[in-house]
Amino acid sequence: MTVAALSFGSAPRLAFLNLVQDKLRLILSVVGIALAVMLILFLLGLRAGLFESVRAYMANTPGSVVVLPQGVKGTVAAGSGEYLPAGAAETIAGTAGVARAIPILQTRAMPQFHSKKEAVYLVGYDPALGGGAWDLAKGREPSADDEIVLDRVLADRHNFAIGDTLMMSGVALKVVGLSKGTSSLSGSYVFARKSMVETLTLSPGALSAVVVTPAPGTAAGDLTAALQRSLPEASVLLKSQVMDNDQQTLATMIDSVLMLMIGAAFVVGALVVGMVLYTATIERRAEYGILKAIGARGGALYRVTLSQAVIAAGLGVLVGIGFAYLMGSLVQTLKPSFPVSIGPSAIVLAVGAGLVMALLGALIPARSVVRLAPAEVFRR
Repeated sequence: MTVAALSFGSAPRLAFLNLVQDKLRLILSVVGIALAVMLILFLLGLRAGLFESVRAYMANTPGSVVVLPQGVKGTVAAGSGEYLPAGAAETIAGTAGVARAIPILQTRAMPQFHSKKEAVYLVGYDPALGGGAWDLAKGREPSADDEIVLDRVLADRHNFAIGDTLMMSGVALKVVGLSKGTSSLSGSYVFARKSMVETLTLSPGALSAVVVTPAPGTAAGDLTAALQRSLPEASVLLKSQVMDNDQQTLATMIDSVLMLMIGAAFVVGALVVGMVLYTATIERRAEYGILKAIGARGGALYRVTLSQAVIAAGLGVLVGIGFAYLMGSLVQTLKPSFPVSIGPSAIVLAVGAGLVMALLGALIPARSVVRLAPAEVFRR
C-alpha cells in the first residue's frame, strides 16, 4: 500500500482487498448483517401487513363517510355493545346528499370450530345493500339467516368447508362461502345477514355503523357536517379518518414490542460490523502504522476504514433484503394469518439502517487507526 493508494477513488478498492484477505470472516460478517437487516425488514413488513388487514374491511366497503356511535372513532371498537340511536338509518337516508347507505352490525363472537372456539369479527349486513365479503374465493353470499361466509384461512385452519355447520351461541349456521383477504392476527371476519346478528346479540334493529356514499356533486366533508347536524348523538367521520384511527389503535398495541425487536436487531448488526472491522484493523495494524509513518493523514485512513464498513454492510443489506422476502413468503405460507407486506418505504429504511450500522460499527476501528503511533509498530 502507498499513500497515493489512499485517494478518494482507490480507498474503496483498498478496503475491499483488506476485507477479502479473510474470506470466511467476510462471509460471516455479511451473513450477520444480513440477518439483522432481514429481521428489521420482516418486522416492518409484518407491521405494514397488520395495518393493511385492520384497514381492509373499510377500504373495501363502498363509501367515504362513516356514522358511528357517539364517542366511537373506529371499527376496532365496534361490537363493544354501543349502537347508533334508534332511527339513525332513516335519518341518514333522508339527509340531502346521501346516495347510498350501508348499515352494519358488528360484534365479537366465539363460534365453535369442532372442538375449539376462536374469537372472530362477526359482521351483519344486508346483501342487497352491501357491506359483506369483498372477495369470495368460493361459494356465495348468505341468502338466509342460518347461512354464513367464513374467512378462507380460518376455515382451512379448522378443516371447515362449504356445506359444514358451525355452532355460534347455540345456533347452527351453514357455511355457504369462503372469503379472501379477511384474516389477520387480531381476528378473522365472518359474514352473516344482519337479521341473524340481531338475533344473536338480542338487539333488534341495532346498528354499529353506517357507511355512506355522497351523491354526485356533494363533497364528503360537507356531507359529514350535514350528517353530524342531523345526528348529534353520533360520531360522523370521513372513512379515511376511521381507517387511520383503527391503525393507530393497533399501533398502540404492537408498536412497543416491534420497535424493541427492531432496535435489538439494529444493535446486533452494528456490533457485527464493529467486531469484523476491529479484527481486520488489528490484524493489519503494522501496515497502517507504516502508512502513517510515510505521511498518510488521518482522513485517508478514515476513508479506508469507512469504505470497509460500507462494503460489508452493503453486501449484507442486499442479502438481507432477499432473506426478508423469503422469510415473509415462508411465514405467509405456513401462517397465513400473519400478513407480511414489504414495500419500498420499508426497504429504504432497511438500507438506511444498514448504512448507519456500518458508520457506527466503523467508529472504534477508525479511531484506533487514526490514533495509532508509528513508533509502536516499529518497536515490535
